[in-house]
Amino acid sequence: MSNGPIDLGNALASFDALWSPRIVTRVNDYDVRVAKVEGEHIWHVHDDTDEFFLVLDGELYISLRESRGERTVHLPKGAVFTVPKGTEHKPHAPAGAAILLFEPTGTPTVGDRHAEIPDHIDVTTGHLLDA
Repeated sequence: MSNGPIDLGNALASFDALWSPRIVTRVNDYDVRVAKVEGEHIWHVHDDTDEFFLVLDGELYISLRESRGERTVHLPKGAVFTVPKGTEHKPHAPAGAAILLFEPTGTPTVGDRHAEIPDHIDVTTGHLLDA
């Protein structure tokens, strides 16, 4: 992990895999991850932690299943949103996006509860940035 400034544009340019976050730094017990996303992720839940999203480029949509029904949040470039722990959600980016995630180290990208995982989704807890 770098002990100097990290250019997020360069970090994102260093990989092509979709839905496969790279850990750019750590803050206490949290990973700061960047990811390229396109198409749909899967419905999943993080039972014990919130999930923070910042859209660096493009647009992200997050569908949520809440007690009062289902809704979709639209996040344009520069927007942030936190999915509360225990909320079933599905991020999707029809035209692609670059995002920054902030979540506890070791948090799986597919949550604690999810349906079958498609082959194209990397289920690791993030890869260290190769920079």
